[in-house]
Amino acid sequence: MRRNFLYNNKLKERARELRKNMTPAEKKLWFGYLKHSEYRFLRQKPIGNYIADFYCASKKLIIEVDGDTHFTDEAIEYDHIRTAYLNSLGIIVIRVNNNDVYNNFSGVCRELNEKITSITG
Repeated sequence: MRRNFLYNNKLKERARELRKNMTPAEKKLWFGYLKHSEYRFLRQKPIGNYIADFYCASKKLIIEVDGDTHFTDEAIEYDHIRTAYLNSLGIIVIRVNNNDVYNNFSGVCRELNEKITSITG
């Protein structure tokens, strides 16, 4: 069995906890779209020192659902550093705003579908 060198075992329990306690926007996106996608997505996937909301290995893609806590100066800087690290691994990061998930779900799904299918891999 090949071991994933990016998997951080120290984040295993935290990831499990986050899977059990998804935010309402994450639940809506998961159950309403990603769980039934033709591409396999994993929830709360540890990668390096981070936990991705949703990860698709075949597309090397992460989808992050951002709530209000992501819009402080500190969070913006943290997300920038995190995204740069993930991009350095060849992973594409797509960010979706909570409000868009709640208020324009079909538009979010349509946009995600276009982006996902345009990624070669």
